Amino acid sequence: MTVKPVIEVTDLGIRFKRNRQSRRNFKDLFAGRNRRTLSGEFWALRNVTFSVQPGEAIGVVGRNGQGKSTLLKLVAEVMLPDEGGVEVHEGVAPLIEITGGFVNELTVRDNVYLTAGLHGMKRSEVDARFDEIIEFAEIGKFLDTPYKHLSSGMKVRIAFSVVTQLEEPIILVDEVLAVGDKGFREKCYARIEELLAGGRTLFFVSHNESDLRRFCTRGLYLDGGELKLDASITEVLARYNADYARKI
Repeated sequence: MTVKPVIEVTDLGIRFKRNRQSRRNFKDLFAGRNRRTLSGEFWALRNVTFSVQPGEAIGVVGRNGQGKSTLLKLVAEVMLPDEGGVEVHEGVAPLIEITGGFVNELTVRDNVYLTAGLHGMKRSEVDARFDEIIEFAEIGKFLDTPYKHLSSGMKVRIAFSVVTQLEEPIILVDEVLAVGDKGFREKCYARIEELLAGGRTLFFVSHNESDLRRFCTRGLYLDGGELKLDASITEVLARYNADYARKI
């Protein structure tokens, strides 16, 4: 029996303007210019096609500015493509721009309920998991402190703790573990391994090769907005490192 992919990406493309104007205006649409590059525009991703099976752990590899974070945002459906499409057949827990949705003026306690609610958790579910969220984040002394007074590391800890309580089958991780001390990073790694052991699907963007090898079995290598290689994480890292050595 064929297993249906949880993510299907077909001929995906998205473009941006190099200035601050919107990516596409009404004049462009009515003039039929939605499928060619206009002056001052560039394609962040183009002609990207792949599918993801349930339970796969995929590392997205490439230099800065090659479309890795944009790809995750398209999968999370916080951005819309200009060409092709993304079909996501399961719910997503996004660890991208992880502190988005938190309100500076509210306390840590209020932000836990607000952010969990924005991700679809009922208040009764947050009540049941509140102590676990706070204990994992190691932030119990600051429950009634305004969020804006937390350090960047503390903000990431509470955000990671909330989002990883979501029971969504797909996890998107974008360099969120770069902030924080070594001890807490290992705690986060253990949580990710626990989620993977439970059958979750992982999309993981990182420049840390040891992390990519630790979590991922398959890799996607993006370069110039194109998917250069879709293979095992070992093959993808070897190709990426060889290309990088030729360019420096």
